Amino acid sequence: MKNIKIDLSIIIVSYRCWEQLQECLISLENITLENINFEVIIVDNFSHDGKLREVSKRFPNFEFILNSANNGFSNACNLGASYSNGDFLMFLNPDTVMNTKALKTLITVAQTHTNYKLISCNKINAKGKSEKFDKPLPSILTLFAFSRAIYKKFNGTTAFSYTSKGNKLSFPAWLSGSLVLMSKQWYEKIGGWNEDYWMYYEDVDLSKKTSDLKGKIVLIEDVNIIHNHGGSSRINLQTKALTKAEVIISRHVYINNNFVGIERTMSQILLLLSVIISKTLLLIMSIFLYFIPKLRVNILIFKNLMHYYIKALRDRNWLSQRSLKIKSPKMVN
Repeated sequence: MKNIKIDLSIIIVSYRCWEQLQECLISLENITLENINFEVIIVDNFSHDGKLREVSKRFPNFEFILNSANNGFSNACNLGASYSNGDFLMFLNPDTVMNTKALKTLITVAQTHTNYKLISCNKINAKGKSEKFDKPLPSILTLFAFSRAIYKKFNGTTAFSYTSKGNKLSFPAWLSGSLVLMSKQWYEKIGGWNEDYWMYYEDVDLSKKTSDLKGKIVLIEDVNIIHNHGGSSRINLQTKALTKAEVIISRHVYINNNFVGIERTMSQILLLLSVIISKTLLLIMSIFLYFIPKLRVNILIFKNLMHYYIKALRDRNWLSQRSLKIKSPKMVN
């Protein structure tokens, strides 16, 4: 493979979701494209459960890399990219199932339209329901569900669509990290994935960086892949609580990185207050209804978030405690 020109490197970050990962890899294993060579690189985020060797033997034509720890999605994506040989990079979730039509269309559009900097396609779940992609970039007006609903009512759609060379294309504000295709040149220009984020909102940040540099963000609506959510985030109550808390933590990181002035200060305060109030109410309800297993996760989420807020306010740093950049410069308000 090292002596063959590689057109596309497919990079998959995985953590203890071996069943979904193998289904994804089988779908890639069964794809053959004329005049397009691709490699598959799997970064295991230190699953540390003894299964990596077994799965890597099952797929000898793919490259497996063991991360030094569970350093987060962005870090693992960047690690995988450092091993890549392709002119284009596709970052793909392990809980997806690829098909020949989708992969061919994605790389063809990327090669044909050099002004399209981030490219994805429609994702559907096992029941055939499509993911929503018409979401605005976060702002003080769209940060919360109620304000976002009002914003969308008065501002309408954030994406527009048209048909080009047989494909229906949309141009959303941002793309989900479950599938993002870009040239290696663009990846290097924007500095790769932002490792301030341990998990979540790194895809929004990537999209915003692209928009800020006048790059087009494109979604191919009439090409589908399967995406079954939560492959590595629903292993147990502890993992679910951790990932739910990290969604909120990453909002704080995004605000600190992308908002300025009074909007940043007010957004941080409003988010902090809304989280404390809502999670406290859920905590009280969960204590009274502790016999319901699904509600117990709220107690763990509350614990994780309070631990985060205490350290964030003490250290003046909004980064997740799991971020490799936790010793970075202090937060700004």
